Amino acid sequence: MHYLLAAGGSITINLGNGASKPSSSLLIILALALLTLAPSILILLTGFARVVIVLSLTRQALGLTTTPPNQVLIGVALFISLLLMAPTLSTLNHVALQPYLHGTLNAVQAFDRGQRPLKQWMLAQTGRQELSLTAKVAHQSTLHPMGDSLTTIIPAFLLTQLKDAFIIGFVIFVPFLIIDLVVASTLMSMGIVMLPPTLVSLPFKLLLFVLVDGWVLVVQSLITSFK
Repeated sequence: MHYLLAAGGSITINLGNGASKPSSSLLIILALALLTLAPSILILLTGFARVVIVLSLTRQALGLTTTPPNQVLIGVALFISLLLMAPTLSTLNHVALQPYLHGTLNAVQAFDRGQRPLKQWMLAQTGRQELSLTAKVAHQSTLHPMGDSLTTIIPAFLLTQLKDAFIIGFVIFVPFLIIDLVVASTLMSMGIVMLPPTLVSLPFKLLLFVLVDGWVLVVQSLITSFK
């Protein structure tokens, strides 16, 4: 945009065309902000919560408290979440990030385009009941959920993640609970009451889990639970 002033001469002022390449200092600030918010983004916008809860419930169902350690479970959950989010992240990079870095979009336009694939992914994993609850609280409509704000979609998405994680955890707990009941009733019938049933059932649960390739089945169930 140019302005021309005629008063003893002409002065031309160039105000730019709206979108321009972001400066290096701005990119550094955005990168630092992104790194600071990375844990929250991982929990709020990906399937990390569902994955890590199911893995933790699997460890509890086996009767183990610290094996595998939390670092291992979080690492597995992180890479599964990145695997699930890879298509969405690729779309976000193509439609928002790269145009912003090349100066064809400004920050507002890039944010608007970038949130669309995230909304589509989260809404595909969000239940209607949870979305209706948060939309009602925010006084927004559920007829066109893509028009709802992220502050409405994210809580509904997290509630659905918690529900689905506990459903999967219940299914995982059932066979191990049966083993505990069988071992406990066997020990009671034999009159062995001083020996903890969980101590005896633990090797059998580990053997069953290894024979059926349990970790692969759990991860496969988690991946297929996402739409």
